[in-house]
Amino acid sequence: MNEQKPSPSSVEDSGIRSGTAAFIRVQVALFLGGFSTFSLVYCVQPLLPLFSRDYGISPAQASISLSTVTGTMAFMLIVASVLSDRFGRRGIMICSLLAGALLMLACAVATQFHTLIVLRTLQAVALAGLPAVAMAYLAEEIEFSALGYAMGFYISGNALGGMSGRTICAWVAEHSSWQTALLVIGVMALLMAIGFWKLLPPSRHFHPRPLQLAVMWEGARAHLRDARLPWLFLLAFLLMGSFVSVYNYLAFRLVQAPFSLSTGQIGSIFLLYIIGIFSSTWAGRLADRFGLSRVLWVMVTLMLSGILLTLINALWGVIAGVAVLTFGFFSSHAVASSWVGRRAKTARGLASALYLWAYYFGSSIIGTFSGTLWGVGGWGAIVICLTSCVGLCLGVAVYLRWAEQEH
Repeated sequence: MNEQKPSPSSVEDSGIRSGTAAFIRVQVALFLGGFSTFSLVYCVQPLLPLFSRDYGISPAQASISLSTVTGTMAFMLIVASVLSDRFGRRGIMICSLLAGALLMLACAVATQFHTLIVLRTLQAVALAGLPAVAMAYLAEEIEFSALGYAMGFYISGNALGGMSGRTICAWVAEHSSWQTALLVIGVMALLMAIGFWKLLPPSRHFHPRPLQLAVMWEGARAHLRDARLPWLFLLAFLLMGSFVSVYNYLAFRLVQAPFSLSTGQIGSIFLLYIIGIFSSTWAGRLADRFGLSRVLWVMVTLMLSGILLTLINALWGVIAGVAVLTFGFFSSHAVASSWVGRRAKTARGLASALYLWAYYFGSSIIGTFSGTLWGVGGWGAIVICLTSCVGLCLGVAVYLRWAEQEH
């Protein structure tokens, strides 16, 4: 895992070129890394009703098995990013994936809910290493003309991993147990971590930098004083919190009458994530053509419409609502995150880390709080909460559109 230099034949001084063997190795390795990380993070989502049943806990308490991961990752992303500047990218990513997989194997044999939460928290500390470092590794090692394609391939691994982890867990749990489902995910992630280790080329362009916390603090202050960036961070918090809440608690509604779906059938709904893989790319191109502010408010409106559609007391309405919600969320996220990259003129890595911090923190806070409303008013109460959050997002998007027109 040392940052050793590869042979000159595998990489050019300007970066790894598209079409070379080294480029393919990077693509496959980062795809496996992203797939593994996001399958480990989100695989428990369809299992929440089973945790609630087996441990005798409420839906909100069951959701802590996910929110503790996203909340811890929110804080550890910045820490991992700073450490990678000092100690290297490749080693941190390898340790991240190996530790995350081994901790999932431990989760599979947790007999107490608090033990599961402790293990999931440790897993979050480990897993933060990959998303915090992967984009920096690609930016340093890949030739600029091929960077966009490499980045897109990595993000597709994230989306497919999140979808597959949920779906695989749901179907294995239905035909065996949730413990077996977590074991399967852990073994799969361990194999991918080993593949990542063997495939990813050592860093050539990484140069260690001293830990300069004062410089990082000044950069953060500059971003928070910016006229647009804090609003984009707020969008990340609200959008992700609302999106993950729908997927967290919809299962509790669908196991009840009139739907009465099985765990595997509910897990199949996560296949709608495929929509997000295509919508994010499409929205990005649309924003390039018509402008970020023009596209953002439309996509947020779609997301709001999707949440309201889930109130229809028929399966077709719920599925349509989740599909529209997923389309709107991934599109909004793609536009907002790219806006952060374009807006930040200095310390862009820190700006991205702050955006991701808000993104995961929203998943943790809103994802848990909305679950407490299940006992108050069921799905309707959750929808009221989420429409308020996304309605605020729409207000922010309209404000940003107005601000762009003024300037």
